[in-house]
Formats: sequence, C-alpha cells, structure tokens
Amino acid sequence: MNLEHYIGGAHVPSVTGATFTALEPATNKPYLTVSAGGPEDIAAAVAAARTAFTEGPWPKMTGEQRAAVLRRIAAAIESRDDEIAARECRDTGLPITQARGQAHRAAHNFRFFADVITTLGEEVYRVASAQLNYVLRKPVGVAGLITPWNTPFMLETWKLAPALAAGCPVVLKPAEWSPASAGLLPEIMEEAGLPTGVFNLVHGIGEDAGAALVAHPDVPVISFTGETTTGQIIMRNAADNLKALSMELGGKSPLLVFADADLDRALDAAVFGVFSLNGERCTASSRVLVQEEVYDEFVERLAARASRVKVGAPSDPATELGALIHPEHYERVMEYVRIGTEEGARLVAGGERPAHLPEGNFLGATVFADVTPKMRIFQEEIFGPVVSVTPFSTEAEALELANATRYGLAAYLWTNDLRRTHRLAQSIEAGMMWVNSQNVRDLRTPFGGVKASGLGREGGHHSIDVYTEAHIVHLATEDLPIPRFGAA
Repeated sequence: MNLEHYIGGAHVPSVTGATFTALEPATNKPYLTVSAGGPEDIAAAVAAARTAFTEGPWPKMTGEQRAAVLRRIAAAIESRDDEIAARECRDTGLPITQARGQAHRAAHNFRFFADVITTLGEEVYRVASAQLNYVLRKPVGVAGLITPWNTPFMLETWKLAPALAAGCPVVLKPAEWSPASAGLLPEIMEEAGLPTGVFNLVHGIGEDAGAALVAHPDVPVISFTGETTTGQIIMRNAADNLKALSMELGGKSPLLVFADADLDRALDAAVFGVFSLNGERCTASSRVLVQEEVYDEFVERLAARASRVKVGAPSDPATELGALIHPEHYERVMEYVRIGTEEGARLVAGGERPAHLPEGNFLGATVFADVTPKMRIFQEEIFGPVVSVTPFSTEAEALELANATRYGLAAYLWTNDLRRTHRLAQSIEAGMMWVNSQNVRDLRTPFGGVKASGLGREGGHHSIDVYTEAHIVHLATEDLPIPRFGAA
C-alpha cells in the first residue's frame, strides 16, 4: 500500500519524490510506503488552505451549515469503523478491541463539535442605554495540526473537528510512525461534502514537514500533541511569527491510593490506567503512590494482576496488551526497565519479552515496587506498560510525591475522605484530576496540563477558542460625550 499527500482536493506525491517506510509493530516488517513531505509540500498545502479561507465558502458558512458537514463526517467514519480499527491495529500495535473503541470516539468527536458550534453563544455587554458592546468569534485562518503516533485517528479528529467547526481550513501532519489510518480521511471528507482545500494532509518526518508547518507565516495557529522536548522546539520556532499555540505534552501522572479507599476499584483503575493502549498514553497513571498501611497488599495484588494481563497479537480480540509502536521506542522502554533494576527498584512483574512472542515489540506488563523520587523511572516519562509504585505515610507526603516531577497533566485520587479530596484537588499540580474514577472523558471540560505537560486547553468551547479570534465591536446607541480638543 502507498500513501500520498492530499492537497487541494488531490492525492499527490512529494515534490522531491521522497518516501519513507512504515513498519508493522507486531513483526517489524515494512508494509507501507509513504510520501515524505518537505517545505515545498507544506507550502502547497498551506496555499490551498489559505485560498479556501479567503475565497471559499467554509469560513462564511453558518455554524449550522458547518455542523451538517461535521455530522456527515461522523457518519462516514462510523461506516468505516472496522477498516479504521484494522488499520490502526496493524499500524500501531494497539489491541483490536481498543482500536475499535478509538474509532467510535473519533466519530463522537465530530458529532460533539457539531453540537458545540450550533449552540455556542457570543458575548454581549450593554452599558445602560448608551452603548452596546459585542464580541464576534472569527476563524483565525489556516490551522496547522501536528498529531502523535499513539491512538492517531482519534487524536487527529480531536483536533480536526473543532478547527473545522470554527471555520478554519487545516493542514494535518500525522506522525510518521502511524500514518495509515489518516489515509482514510481524504475520502471521508470528500464523501461528507467538505469544500475543496479545507482539508489538507501532508505526511512526513517531524523535523522536515512538521518544522515547515510551524515556520510557515500563513499558519497563525498550531495545535500539537506529543513529547515535551518537541513542544519546546515548536514554541521556539513559532516565536518569530507570534503564532498561537495549544500543546498537550508529556505526563507522569500519579495515582494516589489511601488506606480508606475501595482497594478493589483502585486496583482495577491502576491496572487499566497504565496497561491499556499499551501504556502509550499521555494520561497514563504511571506512578502509583500507596499509603503504608495497605502498601504491601496493594503491591502484591498489582503484581499478580499485571502478570495475568494478556500480551498477544494486536489482531486477537482477547489481547489486552499489544506491540509497542516501533523498535526504537521498544528499545527506549526496555532501557528504562534496565535503569529501574540498576537503580535498585524491585521488579515484581514483567520486565521482559513474553516467551511466546519471539518477534515484534512485545513487553509484559511491568511493575516496579519500592521506587524512590530520585529514580529516573519515577521522574521520566516512559510511555509504555511500566508502572512504578511508591509508599507514603501521610497526606502531606503523598502531596509532595505527587508534585515531585516536572510534569502536571493528570492525577488520580482514591479515597473516601471528602475533606481530603477537596484539599488535594486544590494542591496537586495537574491540569486534570479524577477522584475514585479511571480516566473518563467529558468532552465539554477543558483538557490539558501544567508545568512541562503543556499549555492551553482544548475541549468544548475551549477548543473553539483555540481556532478563533475575539473581535470586539463597541456600538454607541446614544450620543456619548466626546472631549473637544482644540475647539476653544
């Protein structure tokens, strides 16, 4: 299979003819040839999107008109659920059952933002009978969307839906390690009747295509999800053109378990929170902090559950943990397993390739106990099926441990003490927090992190804010006094 760019309504190869090869994570064998975009391809895509913005109908449509197209996109996604899931499964190594769930969420993203744009109000401020001040939301222009390799299709739609709802034409740059499912987007957009040039897709390496998109002067807004170091580079490169940025970056999210918690449910959440999606998720609860009174019991039960997590072929419906995305990433995760052992953490589950999977990027669900804050496996994002467990004695110590990394994306708290819940909710340094719950998303709420986990928020009207500018009109409804300089 070959994937080309999609620019101005046409499938086209790279200007230079360059390509790259995608690997199947379960075997590490090449299976897909992809056009490798560069500055010339990005320039062509931005030009097509810019024309769609200045001359096309999309930005001038009513919210209801755009919403109708978004609902047709959702329907087109749903009609391809199985194909999207199959591509994602093969391309990323995600278990097929979890890939199907991500395909369903992708359709929901478009339906949700169709509803948002038809119900979103604009601000009006009246000054008695003398003045009326109102705020218009105007699409900002061409939106540059740079998406990660984990759950790619769902995360692409999480950016595409609000950008299109707001009236912005887009240039999407998918991750080079998982480009396959994005290849379905052109036919989906065409089937839904999206005007030509509103959606553009350029494949390529981040340092080439991604960097060119960030640097292009006709792209006023960049939405990026990915690793923190890349986010820092994007921020520096966007400074010359003062671009608006929305960035969801890395995470090292804590899951705090107090002795009074429902330990059965907390255990379920801990296992699911770090081993679902192969552990390759920014909001993974990769640091489990457990109160001393129940620490030994919890570690023993967590290790036992991890040892029973089914690692297998991504296409097998019984698989719970599939193949990591790429051999480079696999080696990175395995290096952290070696680091954890060398630093003195106690390996109580996993840590090696399952014997029945001799090829591909497979790792058993891995648990380290007795992890201290100075250890790298406590501090650094591993982005794989590896969890560290650390004991604490008091609420104050739990808070100190929760905040002891540079990240601040998500946090999870398990306790039945209501007062403690409110105290910690105000003190834990995280953009989002779940109490006595796994990561259940409400798309109306702001999504994003603090510290090294990003800047800006997306979700509900917060996403529309990313892709629009506020235009304020002050209208005098009476003759307001004007100082008459020079009239004497």
